[in-house]
Amino acid sequence: MAEKDALKVLESTLAGRGIDIKAVKEALKGQAIETPSWAYANSGTRFHTFGQAGAARNILEKLEDASCVHKLTGVCPTVAVHVLWDFVDKTVAEAKACAESLGVKIGAINPTLFEQSEYKFGSIGSPDARARQKALDHLLYSVDIMRECDSKFLSIWLADGTNYPGQDDLRQRKHRVAENLQKVHGALDDDMQMLVEYKFFEPAFYSTDIGDWGMAYLFCKKCGPKAKVLVDLGHHPLGTNIEQIVALLIDEDMLGGFHFNSKKYADDDLTVASVQPYEFFLIFNELVAAAGGGSAYDVPYMIDQSHNLKGKIEAMIQSVMNIQETYAKALCLDRKALAAAQQKMDIIAAESVMKDAFFTDVRPLLGAVREEMGLAPDPLAAYRESGYQGKIEKSRS
Repeated sequence: MAEKDALKVLESTLAGRGIDIKAVKEALKGQAIETPSWAYANSGTRFHTFGQAGAARNILEKLEDASCVHKLTGVCPTVAVHVLWDFVDKTVAEAKACAESLGVKIGAINPTLFEQSEYKFGSIGSPDARARQKALDHLLYSVDIMRECDSKFLSIWLADGTNYPGQDDLRQRKHRVAENLQKVHGALDDDMQMLVEYKFFEPAFYSTDIGDWGMAYLFCKKCGPKAKVLVDLGHHPLGTNIEQIVALLIDEDMLGGFHFNSKKYADDDLTVASVQPYEFFLIFNELVAAAGGGSAYDVPYMIDQSHNLKGKIEAMIQSVMNIQETYAKALCLDRKALAAAQQKMDIIAAESVMKDAFFTDVRPLLGAVREEMGLAPDPLAAYRESGYQGKIEKSRS
């Protein structure tokens, strides 16, 4: 009864803001969040890999875990893969068939350009022509995998850069990266997109070949219309106004997608919205505003995190729920009141409208949406009651 009462209060609140709760529900039901295969396997820090009981050992088990997340949340229909991590002992055809049998599909294809000895001084930005060719061949092979999986997104992150002044010619590195990205862009089918990710440091500590959104933007513009910028929330210096970057890229039609995580200091890959939930809300506000207020801007949304302390599947479900909650809050913002306050240059009123949406308790709404989708209202509780964790710990020991 308390939940029904809370939902009625929320309905009344939204009606006062001129928001149709049925439309909000439909937007939430249509949300799609991609989960990454690597989040379900054991992974480590720079110092050690802390294994977890039941962690996935190959792509088939990763897909099984991703399918579990989708069945409980209803909004995670695709799984991103990493080429060298996921197609070592299983073929692409096997993975695709397994995914489809489990009710999910292969999503973005992520080339692996940072773990082999040849890439000591970079991949497509390396001064070593053999390393550049190896990297280019791998990228083109990744495009072939896209066709085999019917994937539409190639997600590229480079670890390329330098650690010391004078180590390499900075302009020459730019030319090498641009030349090879252009070759990959030329290999894409017309309905494919190349998403170019940036990161301001690590593992390159002096110069990074694609260090910020502006550099990624320049490379994409040099490539052509099938290249757009990928924003990872952990890849920014402290204090960066990420929501402004998002707004600018949207306005230039150059936002290609997201990697969702959270950070305290650098690329920590923490649970989404665990550290700065208001910042995350402000980012989602721009995404919803760009779509007219009734949905989110149409780009792929993927979670990019890998947990060592939290249980892997539980952490993924928690992140999905946090994204759903933040999206719902952005849909509950009174945009007419916000526009009126902005027009009057009433800063306090404008901020109050933002805060009203952020502090709206949308959990009863999300519970109702899930029940309408035939799901448990609390996916995390449902997972703990399902016995799935015990099952995989036993079968994968």
